[in-house]
Amino acid sequence: MPIYEYQATGEGCEYCQNGFEIIQNMSDKPLTECPKCQAPVKKLLSSFHACVIETPDEVIETERKISDHEKDGSWGHAAELADKAGLEDRARENYKKSGYNM
Repeated sequence: MPIYEYQATGEGCEYCQNGFEIIQNMSDKPLTECPKCQAPVKKLLSSFHACVIETPDEVIETERKISDHEKDGSWGHAAELADKAGLEDRARENYKKSGYNM
């Protein structure tokens, strides 16, 4: 569920004057009153914050090696590397391509 930000449009309590966040369903109607003092509030436009997850160099290198083996048609080698890396679906596909019945 998304988090929405609200702030008082006029006078209100410390809670709504400073702005507050609330979790709501997207289908919920926007609040019109502060939940603490019932002063009128407006929904604010929030800035978006993205999360970047970095991939370790070892994972990138393993992915590259698997791809190289796949391009060369070395399905057995690709399957073994994928299996060791915990990429079960990819390992299973490569084992099948190499002739193993899985």
